Amino acid sequence: MGSLNRINKPSGTQMKHGLNIRSDGALDFLSLGALVHRLDPGIIPFRKATECQIHVSGGEFNASANLADCFGLRTGIATAMVAYPVGDLIAERVRGMGVQPFYKHFKHDGVQGPNMATVYSDRGQGVRAPVVFYNRCNEAAAQLKPGDFDWPAIFAGGVRWFHSGGIFAALSPTAAELIIEAMQAAKAAGAVTSFDLNYRAKLWNISGGHERAVAVLDRIVKHVDVLVGNEEDLQLGLGIPGPKVAAKSKLDPSAFLGMMKSVRQKHPHVKIVATTLREVHSTNRHSWSAVAWINGRACTAPTCELDVVDRVGGGDGYAAGFFYGLLNGESPEEAVKLGWAHGALLTTFPGDTTMATVDQVRAFAQGGSARIQR
Repeated sequence: MGSLNRINKPSGTQMKHGLNIRSDGALDFLSLGALVHRLDPGIIPFRKATECQIHVSGGEFNASANLADCFGLRTGIATAMVAYPVGDLIAERVRGMGVQPFYKHFKHDGVQGPNMATVYSDRGQGVRAPVVFYNRCNEAAAQLKPGDFDWPAIFAGGVRWFHSGGIFAALSPTAAELIIEAMQAAKAAGAVTSFDLNYRAKLWNISGGHERAVAVLDRIVKHVDVLVGNEEDLQLGLGIPGPKVAAKSKLDPSAFLGMMKSVRQKHPHVKIVATTLREVHSTNRHSWSAVAWINGRACTAPTCELDVVDRVGGGDGYAAGFFYGLLNGESPEEAVKLGWAHGALLTTFPGDTTMATVDQVRAFAQGGSARIQR
């Protein structure tokens, strides 16, 4: 599994950034979530589209795929798979990114499903913003439930890091319970746990509303070491009041950092909270930075200007690079810069997952430029 960019792990157990990261395991990283396919007509709006590219995505899968393909880690995904051509296409892309699948298999009835979810997303252009909408009707991943995966067997060989997210949690009551079951198994097996809050009001509104979201996410986060989410995710997902400090701009981390005391009061076991910072000037021109609160210490990335090809997946790109830095024993500052650099590079490619190399990420993190490489 993975590429030739395998990391050289130190022997023994790491104890950095407030995390107890085991140094070995059959998998460096395992995620639990829904696989989706995104239909992308490029800059053409869907109502005028005549053709589309197909990207395979899902926030949890994106993290596993990025860590395997770019950073050379051994990664896996626990998810639903449907036996029909769309499922075959998605499974082929999972294999192509070097991610080990752990599938709960479903049969398609030829008419109604169950289905692999579809995301429709044009890229916009200039002053025209991208438009995103979904078809998650009768989605197989929403039918996943506790007991569908043999967690003791999956964790038996050792898993260093386990990850899931809020979009999957919002799909159904059973999906949320499955995350809790998996988090408990991960903690029992000695894995670091992370969770991307990814609060989506539309999903929670059809899954019990905001009050249920806060109650469910509170139960999940009780098992989490590392949180990913901006100040809005923290307010809406965790039910934490907004910060007293007002951000001067979208690139100002003060509002985010101003919430850390409240996060720690509610969830004192959380060691790290991280997010991206983005100022959108136009669809194709963004200012980009990132910040993380790491065991009581604030670390902020530089700011760069992005010429965006496809913005989808940039946040997952940051998370993957940041997780890689932590797993690889980098300093807090370097881990944030690696995430920031990888997220920036990911926006220069079409699709939701990486096409970057670890050398490109490190070069950009260290102040590299876009000069031609000969």
